[in-house]
Amino acid sequence: MATVTWSDSHIRQLDGGRAIQLVLDRNSGCGFASKSKYLFGRVSMKIKLVPGDSAGTVTAFYMNSDTDTIRDELDFEFLGNRTGQPYTVQTNVYAHGKGDREQRVNLWFDPAADFHTYSIMWNHGQVVFSVDDVPIRVYKNNEAKGIPFPKTQPMGVFSTLWEADDWATRGGLEKINWSKAPFYAYYKDFDIEGCPVPGPSACATNAANWWEGASYKQLSAQQATRYRWVRMNHMIYDYCTDKSRYPVTPPECFAGI
Repeated sequence: MATVTWSDSHIRQLDGGRAIQLVLDRNSGCGFASKSKYLFGRVSMKIKLVPGDSAGTVTAFYMNSDTDTIRDELDFEFLGNRTGQPYTVQTNVYAHGKGDREQRVNLWFDPAADFHTYSIMWNHGQVVFSVDDVPIRVYKNNEAKGIPFPKTQPMGVFSTLWEADDWATRGGLEKINWSKAPFYAYYKDFDIEGCPVPGPSACATNAANWWEGASYKQLSAQQATRYRWVRMNHMIYDYCTDKSRYPVTPPECFAGI
């Protein structure tokens, strides 16, 4: 299912290959990726993040088209913090090479104490990022308004653990404490249902795919309630309201859910 992309010596298979441990130390971080790329569908992973003093570390789970200037990318990035402070998850959406759409949410549980499920559902109408089936981010297809949407480039699934203390924690104020190294993150139950590329060319346009069904075109009433709860109580940054970066609010920010 997966292939090592970076630093084989820092990736360990556990539980007969059912779980993977990523290691970050002074020498290196590491990463692994899906063997195939996919066009639409849902990808999910159970992750247990770096415990304790994790400031300056970034654990990531994301999809990427690997196409440089026109890349599409859907990101979960988990930003470590000093002991006792909440973990922040940053999401970002790149469409046709344009990113800078960061949102940050403080998780409402300790994501280092146990495994939690992080998923990306991607169809022709929307992208939904969820944590334990609670939606935390929705990016709608607004091509009709001239806003790019990722729909033509297949994306691989990537997981990495690395050091980014120049920006990850409190804007780079909190540096990594190497005396706490090595840092460990754990991944298991990687699941993807989607259209593999290369694969049947008609798959991605097949309206019978479950992820294109009516119930996935928008959030259910219960999902919408949870989504609003996250945004009201746990969102700490939204590029849509950052007037210093965007004096004119980006047009996709008016899309609602």
